[in-house]
Amino acid sequence: MNDKVSPLENAGVNTRLAHIGYSPSDYHGFVNPPVVHASTVLFPNARAMEMRDQKYTYGTRGTPTTDALCEAIDELEGSAGTILVPSGLAAVTVPFLGFLSAGDHALIVDSVYTPTRHFCDTMLTRLGVEVEYYHPLIGAGIEQLIRPNTKLVHTEAPGSNTFEMQDIGAISAAAHRHGCVVSMDNTWATPLYFKPLDHGVDISIHAATKYPAGHSDILMGTVSANAAHWERLKDATVTLGICGAPDDAYQLLRGLRTMGVRLARHQESALAVAQWLEGREEVAKVLHPALPSFPGHELWKRDFKGSSGIFSFVLAVDDQAKFKPKAHAFLDALKIFGLGWSWGGYESLAVHVNLNDRRICKASSEGPLIRLQIGLEDVADIKVDVERGFAAAKAV
Repeated sequence: MNDKVSPLENAGVNTRLAHIGYSPSDYHGFVNPPVVHASTVLFPNARAMEMRDQKYTYGTRGTPTTDALCEAIDELEGSAGTILVPSGLAAVTVPFLGFLSAGDHALIVDSVYTPTRHFCDTMLTRLGVEVEYYHPLIGAGIEQLIRPNTKLVHTEAPGSNTFEMQDIGAISAAAHRHGCVVSMDNTWATPLYFKPLDHGVDISIHAATKYPAGHSDILMGTVSANAAHWERLKDATVTLGICGAPDDAYQLLRGLRTMGVRLARHQESALAVAQWLEGREEVAKVLHPALPSFPGHELWKRDFKGSSGIFSFVLAVDDQAKFKPKAHAFLDALKIFGLGWSWGGYESLAVHVNLNDRRICKASSEGPLIRLQIGLEDVADIKVDVERGFAAAKAV
């Protein structure tokens, strides 16, 4: 945890979001930090250059703009330090590269983000790391999978697309008994609804592209570490030469100011749509952790402060040959929902999810899986659009 005591420590969420990473006195009174475009940084003399004896030394190692964002993220995470990387996927891969070596064994949750699995199965494997996937509901039982050479346990809760909950505290405790680093992709909840480091996680990962940015126009990832792992994480990003761009950092810092009110709206609307879908005959199952009917609901209720705007449902289709045609008909009929990857922006999105890469958490036999990102539109209009999709699917 950061040793500094923030004057905003006991303030409300939206008050904190309005003021973190905020120091107008450092910028001649201007409310927002300047965007510092930098590669070369000049030193006053040769000795200072040799010793690197100043705060800023080169653009890849930080600027006042990127520092302001990192300080804001540290406030939210309770972390010792944060790095900025160009995408959410890079936010996963940099700590993997920083904490794993040839001959190591890594445990990765089976409901992991698909590009993360691809990285593990290709580049990480080629580098000599043995990857093993585990069931998201394993909890403390993960201790049975830990070997002498297990160095990292990666978690993601809820799981990508299928939203399985994980007992992060129990997994972290078991992993730490064997000296493993625990990382978590916490993009779904953001630090507002779940703080990984408070539950034993060492490395908290976010695709800041999603809710922190909030407007479908920025690509960035953040990685935050506790004190025990911060120096190694920082060294990894410096060694790899990876950094976040100052313009994107500025936009992301601006997005943070409204993330609290946006998330509240996403949460309210998504839950309303999910509850409505539960009562529809066209739906076999709704996968949303905040629904009492969801298998991991009690775990979500125990550990999380809220839910965001993304969930999935299984379209009820009794003929497997019609899974794809009906899913495509549903999606093609939508007018408000866009068909596109990512989520967390202001607009609603829909995707037909392919789970063919799963080893353990297989696809439902009840119908195709449709993932919805519920945006900031009016719920009544969203429902009308979904009904339009249902009618099209029925006609196939």
